[in-house]
Amino acid sequence: MEKGVTTPAQSALQATVGRLGLTAGQVIQEFGYDSDVDDEFRFAVEDHTGTELEDEEYQDVADVSLIWWRQDDGDLVDAVVDALTNLGEGGSVVVLTLKSGRPGHVEASDIEEAATTAGLHTSGTVNACEDWTATKLVAPKTGRR
Repeated sequence: MEKGVTTPAQSALQATVGRLGLTAGQVIQEFGYDSDVDDEFRFAVEDHTGTELEDEEYQDVADVSLIWWRQDDGDLVDAVVDALTNLGEGGSVVVLTLKSGRPGHVEASDIEEAATTAGLHTSGTVNACEDWTATKLVAPKTGRR
């Protein structure tokens, strides 16, 4: 394939990454990586931001925390709170969960509860890729009138 040429599937992934609010130059810290994650989605994030994903051991400030989460992974609240540790001001958390009907699926109400408990709220959910749904979590806006 020629350099710079993208397939429709790659273009769709890039659009999805954009809908999650990811932008060029952002530092993305990834949590919950395992053999079942969608590598094409990961590559789309890296292509879109122009940066490589940082792993759980990363110690500097991140703009976005990306969490791959399955029902048997433990306590989602703890995972979200851990993801906030290196998150810079104005940053967001993206929780990727397996779609309904797939083993390890997490209910949307569980994500909402984890977000609220961690002091965040959900700001949208998108079909990230074939097996995964992405939910963006952000801090509540302050100073509403």
